[in-house]
Amino acid sequence: MLRDKLYSTLYEQRLVARGETLVVGVSGGPDSLALLHALKTLAPELDLKLHVAHLNHQLRGADADADEQFVLWLAREWHLPVANARWDVGGYAAENRLSLEVAARDLRYQFLLGVARQVNAQAIAVAHNADDQVETILMHWLRGAGLSGLRGMAYKSEIRNQRSEVRGQKSESGNQKSEIRVDLIRPLLDVTRAEIEIYCLENNLQPRTDETNFDTTILRNRLRHEVIPYLETLNPNLRTVLRHSALAAADDYDYVRQNVLGIFDRMGRPIGAASAPDGFVFDRKWFRALPVNLQRGVLREAVLRLRRLKNIGFQPIEMARRVVAKDAGAEATLPQGLLLVVGYDDFTLGEHLPLPDVPLVLQDEEIILHVGDEILLPETDWLVRVSQWTGDWRLATGDWVALFDADKISGQLVLRTRRAGERFAPKGMGGKHKSLHEFMIDEKIPRHLREFIPILADEEKVLWVVGYRADERATVTQEMWQAQDSASQIMRVEFFKTVE
Repeated sequence: MLRDKLYSTLYEQRLVARGETLVVGVSGGPDSLALLHALKTLAPELDLKLHVAHLNHQLRGADADADEQFVLWLAREWHLPVANARWDVGGYAAENRLSLEVAARDLRYQFLLGVARQVNAQAIAVAHNADDQVETILMHWLRGAGLSGLRGMAYKSEIRNQRSEVRGQKSESGNQKSEIRVDLIRPLLDVTRAEIEIYCLENNLQPRTDETNFDTTILRNRLRHEVIPYLETLNPNLRTVLRHSALAAADDYDYVRQNVLGIFDRMGRPIGAASAPDGFVFDRKWFRALPVNLQRGVLREAVLRLRRLKNIGFQPIEMARRVVAKDAGAEATLPQGLLLVVGYDDFTLGEHLPLPDVPLVLQDEEIILHVGDEILLPETDWLVRVSQWTGDWRLATGDWVALFDADKISGQLVLRTRRAGERFAPKGMGGKHKSLHEFMIDEKIPRHLREFIPILADEEKVLWVVGYRADERATVTQEMWQAQDSASQIMRVEFFKTVE
């Protein structure tokens, strides 16, 4: 029965192809032992090359060592190649502040990926079964997962790792950042734990027993031994119902995800390299016009692409979605250091907020300017040039150029960022004053940019919010230019990009 189900799942879900090398994760327990035995009987028919892999987590002392020796002995008896390793899961968990369960899973997949790379395997098979699927669905539901989590585990998924080395082993090219991608298959998802136990008895398999599987302080074990048996008193078909619900959720998820991907690719503008972005910028109006489920989907996709975090809970996504509707400057913190910041017409989700390609200056930095200077702004490709102007007033206009009456400038000319409480008299307001804070809000300057906007000032006053508005008290108007006896009193300040 198990062998027939395994064959059907391999075929119907297209999990393997003829001639492939398949790494099989074997712990020594009944699930992985039954999987390996059944695959071994099918291997000649499917032309599969099997490679056994066992990781000793070093959590159970002599028992873990005995499991390792058992798997090595079994591989030799069955004439199968085997790879094994001993990794300190407990130390890894403490160092990275992870639960033992999460740490064990992370390192196990790192190990299996490394073995797959070393033997050029196309896929990795693990022994998750139908009852594991039920437990996983309940765990995800308890944690507030959406459709993605309620699908449970997929028959086939992709696991990847940015590291090409396996616990310090470099690739042959010496590159330690190339990505490994391998299919992870679960061919026993239609097989129950009871069927696995029967298969082991019928084939005289003698699996190892992991006593930690009975520790009900672990959530999965508590669900297995306490919660699910109780729920079955309410509905004896609970396991079947949950698996069918997962299949329905998977179909709905696939439909929604196709829509999400199409929307994301149209509206998500990457920050930095498109292949490895630092974040994404989204149009607020377009985003808010989407149905709520697609809004959540777009945010989840952004988190997935930036952090590969698949099982993010409902609460942080919903909080971020609601923040998008708030005023410019609102923020939402998401897991693993991601930040959503709302602008006037768009919002940004990423680790580093984008700085546009305009002249910006560093905070707490002052650049003294003199007539005749041409200075490169630090960490940019923009220059500022100060000169006496003798040309036509009409040729000295634009966002990045301004004319000033040198007689109305007090002391040194300085380029810097804004200071708390500063005010100026924006040109065109008839001499009325406004604080820089109010001005930047009115001009819809994103909050995260306000501390970088260049302010041209003298020792007494602000002369120019660069790129936006000059101060009326010192700027040169057409009438003033025409009335000048000598053009030598006009100072021109211009920002421009370097030409490569």
